[in-house]
Amino acid sequence: MVVAASLVVAAGAVAGVLAAFDDRRASDEAAPPEVSASPRLAPLPAVPSPSAPAIAESVSPSPSASARRTQSPTPSRTEKQRKRTTTAAGRLYRHPDSQVLAWVRSHSGDPRHAVIASRIAEQPAAVWFADYSPDTVTARVAAVTSGGAALGRVPVVVPYAIPGRDCGGHSQGGAPDLDAYDAWIDRFAAGLGSGEVIVVLEPDSVAQTECLSAGDRADRFASLARAGRVLKAANPRARVYFDAGHSGWNAPGTQAAWLRQAGAASPESSDGIFSNVSNFHTTADEVAYDRRVLDALGGPAGLGAVIDTSRNGNGAPADGEWCDPSGRRLGRTPTLSTGESRIDAYLWVKLPGESDGCKGTPGTFTASYAYDLASS
Repeated sequence: MVVAASLVVAAGAVAGVLAAFDDRRASDEAAPPEVSASPRLAPLPAVPSPSAPAIAESVSPSPSASARRTQSPTPSRTEKQRKRTTTAAGRLYRHPDSQVLAWVRSHSGDPRHAVIASRIAEQPAAVWFADYSPDTVTARVAAVTSGGAALGRVPVVVPYAIPGRDCGGHSQGGAPDLDAYDAWIDRFAAGLGSGEVIVVLEPDSVAQTECLSAGDRADRFASLARAGRVLKAANPRARVYFDAGHSGWNAPGTQAAWLRQAGAASPESSDGIFSNVSNFHTTADEVAYDRRVLDALGGPAGLGAVIDTSRNGNGAPADGEWCDPSGRRLGRTPTLSTGESRIDAYLWVKLPGESDGCKGTPGTFTASYAYDLASS
């Protein structure tokens, strides 16, 4: 049940990214702040005002708000040579193509417009690459990373195409096999450019592996380790984070053992771990959990963690509900300055308002859900 609480929600991310890149029409119902304290958003009235002013197409200087085998060679680097790039002074990039932006641009007269525009659409969020389209993935990744580089901002990208993802559940899909995945990652890496970029590598790919045989698990982990090496070799300024699940899932020691097999302790593959993607656990719980995982993981002292805070403002529901649970709220705003040791960033990996499948079609932007998150 804990597993389901983390995993099936990823269906929303899948459909969301496909909408962003396939130019789907967003469903009506279905300059990011640089802060050091990462504030919480104050509650707003439960009922929206009758009217709201339209948001400008570009609401900030950025172009609008908005997962065994042949090893690829990578240069050997010492710990001193690969000191982490300091990104705390940077600003996260807001990509102009997202379902929330499409809704905001086409619903200026909606009474929920101002709240959704200011509290969700203006925040930077990750861009997911969840469809297996090897012929176009390089150009699509490059469009995001070049956009961030042009503004001196840091994009967050999510490769999500590992074979057998979600154990055949709601978010099933991805590459047909690991050989195809390895080739897809090569093409993904080719689009990373040379600027700073954060890579959230394959949500659920490590935490959800009990459905795999021992051999298949080892093959997946080898492919993930290779992916990390390829990504970091393609762009030495890329920061690659591996899947740590969340604080309500696997024990830290278990998760760390799997992560070590997947290459997350190696500086040639990894800058650390990520947690809470598409889930609701509090930031404090995730900080404590991630530090325990990192301690158990070993590896260089510079390894850190990033946390998805997009919907964790009220924590996880006591009953374990995972599908658009009521009473949730936006969490800490995205920032690269957390003020917490070993916690590199708070990110919005899951875009708030994209449904898990209960308040709208899975993955589609649902204005009522977005407003509830932003105003509670």
